[in-house]
Amino acid sequence: MTEDMKHETRDTPLLKKSDVVKSFWLWMFFYVSNYNYERLMANGFVHALIPILRKLYGKDIEEFKLAMKRHLEFFNTEPHFGSIIGGMTIALEEQRAQGKPINDQMITGLKTGLMGPLAGIGDTLWQGTLTPILLSFALSLSAGGSLIGVGMYIVAMPLIMFTIAYNLWMKGYFLGREGLQKLMSGNMVQKVMSIAQTTGGIVLGGLTATFVTLSTPVELQLGEQALKLQADVLDKLLIGLLPLAITLLTLYLLNRKMKSTTVLCIIAIISSVGAALGLF
Repeated sequence: MTEDMKHETRDTPLLKKSDVVKSFWLWMFFYVSNYNYERLMANGFVHALIPILRKLYGKDIEEFKLAMKRHLEFFNTEPHFGSIIGGMTIALEEQRAQGKPINDQMITGLKTGLMGPLAGIGDTLWQGTLTPILLSFALSLSAGGSLIGVGMYIVAMPLIMFTIAYNLWMKGYFLGREGLQKLMSGNMVQKVMSIAQTTGGIVLGGLTATFVTLSTPVELQLGEQALKLQADVLDKLLIGLLPLAITLLTLYLLNRKMKSTTVLCIIAIISSVGAALGLF
């Protein structure tokens, strides 16, 4: 067999699209299976790759074992936006099985080098932007006791996240490691992050103004005229000043690494004492 024929054989795809899709769904449903402090998501990642590794190295038991051990190393990322790592890993494993010069360090380095940055991007876009936006719609629709908002959130959240995760997983596989370099080049990611953070802040501000209610009935007697603290002072300075203040206090306490339950107790005590004294 000539060198050209060998090269052609090695470049022949060993996996079908259905194999990659099956691996994706295994990742989606089992990424926190056997989640532990030693390896975190590694066991779920290996479980998703088993059909791939079995097809690539099934006839070579030793290589299959080495691949299993390779992916049992510590791994943790945001599972949806970080799913591109899974697709790229599959692409590298396929190239390795084809005889390309892909070693353990290259595959492990790709995973460990990307899992942190992609986790930060994913958490910002998901928890800091998408979740508040969907919750604002859901809360508004359910404010009158309707279950439409609840149903909308339950359906919309997984639909959006699965769609994002699937496309990134498949992009990672078809573009390979070079694909992420193109994605990360320039300032596109920075622009997306900036837009997401700004949108998240606007949505959280809107939620605060809509759902956090706090006012004071206190009146100050100035001679024969009564000065209403809420209407005549606070509202003139800034509408919603007290709700904003209690929200900023909550964020301050949470940023001090205080437990959320402790913060809730503090807010409850402030509200109870204020109501008892006639301040709120």
